[in-house]
Amino acid sequence: MSTALTPIVGPQAHKSLLTIQKATVKKQLLAAEFSEQLDLQSKPREFTMQGTELVHPDLERCFARLVPHFCLLTEQLDEHAEYEFGYWPNAGGNDLPAPQFDNYGVTGLIIGKKDGVTLMGFRKLESGKVLNLTGQYVSFAGQSDEFEESDAWHYPHTDDLKTLVDEALVEIDAALRGKCSEAGRQLDMFQQPQIGEMEVGEVMQSEQPATLPSPVTKRKAKRVAAE
Repeated sequence: MSTALTPIVGPQAHKSLLTIQKATVKKQLLAAEFSEQLDLQSKPREFTMQGTELVHPDLERCFARLVPHFCLLTEQLDEHAEYEFGYWPNAGGNDLPAPQFDNYGVTGLIIGKKDGVTLMGFRKLESGKVLNLTGQYVSFAGQSDEFEESDAWHYPHTDDLKTLVDEALVEIDAALRGKCSEAGRQLDMFQQPQIGEMEVGEVMQSEQPATLPSPVTKRKAKRVAAE
C-alpha cells in the first residue's frame, strides 16, 4: 500500500512514494518501518523511525475504530453476543460502544507483502496486568470462487477492515510528514524580553553602584557604641 507524498516545497517540488510496512503507537508516540522511492523505477530505501512528538488525535481515532475487528480477530469477543449498545460503532462515529471495548486497544498494524494486515493490541486483565495480543492475518486480495466454497477461514468483515486500515495508513503517512498533536510540539513558553522592560531594568540595576557607608559614618557609629 503506497501513497504519494505531497510536494515538500512549491507546486513543482519532487514527490516520493512511501510504503508503510509496520506502524505502532505507544504512549502516543509513533514508531514506523517504511520504504521510500523517488519514483516507481528507483530502488526503495528502507527506514525505521521513532517519533518524538505526540501523534495527532486523527491517528488515535483510526486505531480506536480498529478495536472491534481486533477483538474478533483475537477471538476475545463474540460479535453475536448481546450488548447493550450493540457490537459495531455507529456509522461514521468516532466513539466505540461501551462497555465491551473498554479493556481493549489497538497499538499497531503490520502490512503484508501480498496486500493484507495483522493487527496488534492488548487486553487489560482484571488483575491490572496487560495481555499483548496479535490478531489473525487478513488478506485483502481477491478470493477465487474455489476458495469461497472451501472450508478455509475467511474474515467476513474484510471490506470494512480494509477501509479502516486505508484510513489509518493515510494518517500514518501524514504523521511521517510532520502531522502531530499541537500538544506534542515543544512550544517556547517564555517570550523574549522586550526592550525597555527586563533587559533595560537589569542594565540599570547594574549601572547603579551599591551605596556603601563612608569611613566617617563607621567611626561615628563606634563612638556611639562606646558611650
